[in-house]
Amino acid sequence: MQDASRHILVIGGGPAGTFAALAAKTQDPAAAVVLLTDESCEPYEKPPLSKGVLLGKVRPADAPIAGPGGIAAREVVLEVRARCRAIDREEKTVILEDGRRLPYDALVIATGSLVRELPQLPAGMPRVHYLRTEADAHALKGALTHGSHLLVVGGGLIGLEVAASAAELGIRVTVLEIAPRILARVCDEETAGIVEAAHRRHGVDLRLGCGIVSAAAGVDGRIAVRLTSGEGLTADLVVVGTVDGRIAVRLTSGEGLTADLVVVGTGARPNDQLAAGAGLAIDDGVVVDEYCRTSDPAIFAAGDVVRFPGPHGPVRLENWRHAQDQGGIAGRNAAGAREAYRTVPSFWSEQYDLYIQGVGWPVAGSERVRRPLPGHAVLAFDISEGRVVAAMGINVQRDLAAVRRLIERRVPVDAAALADPAQPLAAMLKR
Repeated sequence: MQDASRHILVIGGGPAGTFAALAAKTQDPAAAVVLLTDESCEPYEKPPLSKGVLLGKVRPADAPIAGPGGIAAREVVLEVRARCRAIDREEKTVILEDGRRLPYDALVIATGSLVRELPQLPAGMPRVHYLRTEADAHALKGALTHGSHLLVVGGGLIGLEVAASAAELGIRVTVLEIAPRILARVCDEETAGIVEAAHRRHGVDLRLGCGIVSAAAGVDGRIAVRLTSGEGLTADLVVVGTVDGRIAVRLTSGEGLTADLVVVGTGARPNDQLAAGAGLAIDDGVVVDEYCRTSDPAIFAAGDVVRFPGPHGPVRLENWRHAQDQGGIAGRNAAGAREAYRTVPSFWSEQYDLYIQGVGWPVAGSERVRRPLPGHAVLAFDISEGRVVAAMGINVQRDLAAVRRLIERRVPVDAAALADPAQPLAAMLKR
């Protein structure tokens, strides 16, 4: 018999927290489920922030995670502007910054991730933008309407999505990437080359193997400088050089570059300070078992903030599908279920007319098989021990959906058939 007095708190208004709260309520309808978010609005989908929102095609409010009726329609209580200060594990309460103490029988931590700041370009520096929230997207959108040259630091997915959006708006874009190529942590060199070519066709100036030594921006008639060490200083004249209303950077090549604004997309780090302060096990993220349970049996965690058992060892993932799926498992288990989290990770990115997708767990030493396709379409498979373990594609959404099922079901495959575009992938599932 379910306990009608069960109180389930979920911290975090992203997809992991939202799906955890909804799943907990579905698992135990009698439970009192409360979702705490430090933002001031209904939880919304974040993938459009770097694309549709910047282009003015959608608003975050148009895509609530919980659907048109929002969280309240699912009988979950939403607490906005509810920033959590601490977790009292002994008393089983969450302490908010406004002083309130909320009791819980089970708690789900889904605090997500934080931007990884560059010391030379810290958040709050004039004309410097990081993109994580609706407020960030609106601020960047406004800045883009008044700028003619955008500097993007980081050639990963977020940086390139912002670069594509700005280029479509007619803004001159320069991208700096410290690695020898873009998307080095995301896909193989050939696939990255197709994405790179698309950016260059749209006029994006890609600078590879290039980093920032220092940066300066005009502030109240003076110039504020950030050095590689992170140290800040203010002066009337600096060798970096700047002009009114712009920002200047000195590159590792020795070259100086000036732009109207900068977007930094250099990755993220787990937002695990709250969990660490509560004494939970931390290892570059909140450590959980296969049931999303932390080192405290009453506390679960899910999404970007966690490190969980993967097929090749403990791992941390940062993507929407993982947040949704693991959030659901954590929520159900917090409400009394016992489900193990097993996932085939995936991601997607939209840049110009390219729909870039990846799926699966890459394995070192696997065989790479490519299926030749017309135009800018790409489909490549990683095969290990006679089975597909991962795949990467551009503009092949239907094929990638079939590949996901091949991976999930561990279907034996023939490399020659995978390389033959005349062989339907769906037919391989039936074998």
